[in-house]
Amino acid sequence: MSPDAVTFWDGTYAARPAPADPRPNPRLTEAVATTPPGDALDLGCGNGGDALWLARRGWRVTATDISTVALERLTDRGITTRWHDLRDSFPPGEFDLVNAHYLHTPFDLDRAAVFRAAAHALRPGGLLLVVDHGSAAPWSWDRQARFPGPREVADAIALDPTTWSVERADSPSRVATGPDGNTAKVTDHVLLIRRA
Repeated sequence: MSPDAVTFWDGTYAARPAPADPRPNPRLTEAVATTPPGDALDLGCGNGGDALWLARRGWRVTATDISTVALERLTDRGITTRWHDLRDSFPPGEFDLVNAHYLHTPFDLDRAAVFRAAAHALRPGGLLLVVDHGSAAPWSWDRQARFPGPREVADAIALDPTTWSVERADSPSRVATGPDGNTAKVTDHVLLIRRA
């Protein structure tokens, strides 16, 4: 565990008010809108918009984050919360969906190892959804970073294609709204993997 990472992310969430009804990420809603509910794992749940959206649709959700501030905001909302520093541990269990939106950090993290563990935690037919920044919004904490494209991420995970298949790997654009209400056009890198 890195105290610096915990302090950074606790400070990030403590510095802004908790939204009363956090919105889900649009790439999640489009990717799994017609998927029957099951067990879902939300890696780096943040404000909890994705976890709450899934739970309202009948998913049994486990939400994880390195920030206890973020997790406390989901207390008593029908979601199981688990604290994890993904550099040291991965949540136990099997899942029908693993959701990983914007799992970026200024601290060392072997994302390929995390996503490989996530793929192995899928039940047969399960989905791994990885959404990364493809561009930096004006309000981003790290506007100088270069984020790998979805095919680069898939190559780094290096999954056996006889067991896992890439169902989507593209970089669509959308208009995003920042914490201050301003909007900007951003690009997402979207990778959707299914376990056979």
